[in-house]
Amino acid sequence: MNILEHLDKTHLHHAYLIEGKREEVIPKIKKFIESLGIKTIGNPDFYHISIDSFKIEDARNIKSYATEKGFSSNKKIFIISANSFLLEAQNSLLKMFEEPIHSTHFFIVIPDVNSLLKTLISRFYLIRSKTGLKNELDQAEKFIKMSLKNRIDFIKDLLTESEEKDEGGNEVVVLDSTRSKALKFLNALESILHQKFILRMPLNNDLNFFKQIFQVREFLRIPGSSVKTLMESVALVVPNF
Repeated sequence: MNILEHLDKTHLHHAYLIEGKREEVIPKIKKFIESLGIKTIGNPDFYHISIDSFKIEDARNIKSYATEKGFSSNKKIFIISANSFLLEAQNSLLKMFEEPIHSTHFFIVIPDVNSLLKTLISRFYLIRSKTGLKNELDQAEKFIKMSLKNRIDFIKDLLTESEEKDEGGNEVVVLDSTRSKALKFLNALESILHQKFILRMPLNNDLNFFKQIFQVREFLRIPGSSVKTLMESVALVVPNF
């Protein structure tokens, strides 16, 4: 994905929402910012946070930093990368993005924009990954052909977290949380099932599994819900091909 074709140096939007992998997207954002003559190292007006779950405390901190006077006459830049944004945090950010702060620009990076409130998404210049869910779509095709036992094993592997050291080599950063991976897989699974059932099969088929996928997606967005249990419920109801 070439995000640079969406970024205009002369008409910089106040808030970008970018769907993609942080390890691929963030270096491109930094390169663009540096092309504006803005340092990304040792610059108090440049703020970068990469975390797993963006919480209400994070939203409050960002709002506080954003409204403070900058140390220079240049722009203030925020890069925020998270696997998920909790509902309370999203609601907290709504007003800030509705009323842009002068010379302050945000780059939000998330694996799946479908996990955000539509009202929040509408506040951004949206840049979606062109590759989308290719890997997840391939997995979903295989999933619907699996036995129940193999589906349960697949879910166990799917929900294994990948980690890496941060830039300082100290703290562990979760690359893609179990909740995020589950949401992306559900989106792909729903797409595959839609193709096979809605487009090819008679409308009198039992389609209650679509309702189950929708409900599981909603529960996955609730902090504390069991990702494993929810995903196993999907394995039980999805038809086998």
